[in-house]
Amino acid sequence: MTPIDRLVHELAKLPGIGERTAARLAFFILRQPHEYALGLSRAISDVKEKVRLCSECMNLTETDPCAICSDHRRNASTVCVVEDPSDALAVERTHSFRGRYHILHGALSPLDGVGPDDLKIAQLIRRLESGSTEEVIVATNANVEGEATALYLSKLIKPTGIKITRLASGIPVGGDLEYIDASTLTRAFEERREI
Repeated sequence: MTPIDRLVHELAKLPGIGERTAARLAFFILRQPHEYALGLSRAISDVKEKVRLCSECMNLTETDPCAICSDHRRNASTVCVVEDPSDALAVERTHSFRGRYHILHGALSPLDGVGPDDLKIAQLIRRLESGSTEEVIVATNANVEGEATALYLSKLIKPTGIKITRLASGIPVGGDLEYIDASTLTRAFEERREI
């Protein structure tokens, strides 16, 4: 296998990258200055060597605990549970949540062989047993896997007496009712609030 073939093969392993896109990326890298390729390989190597999981929230970090967990201005009594680190970033961009996070690194999906032991659920339960958490906000995705995960977590957490909430979902801002799917519209009616 030639070096170009090997690069195409490795790039094609990335999610969402097929053989043709991998070939385009490989030829793009090949056309760049040598320093670009070295910088890219160093960046990949640094990520693998320096990034690890925060021992408290399971987020990706270079320092342990991560910047959010070590920020004393954040509300340590409220924990927002999300599926992936990218979900925590999305919540952070809203600037509306000032608590802490717990990253599950996935969602329950029995059909794909993903069970509770494959997620960071045990770490969450140990964290909650410390006694400092007053509310857990379950912010898993509004799909079958996310709903199953939310239900599973609620059954585990409810006996502890910790308040457990779920993010509201429904009609997006600017959405027209005629274009909203039935399950979203049903959820919007179920989770309506007084004005």
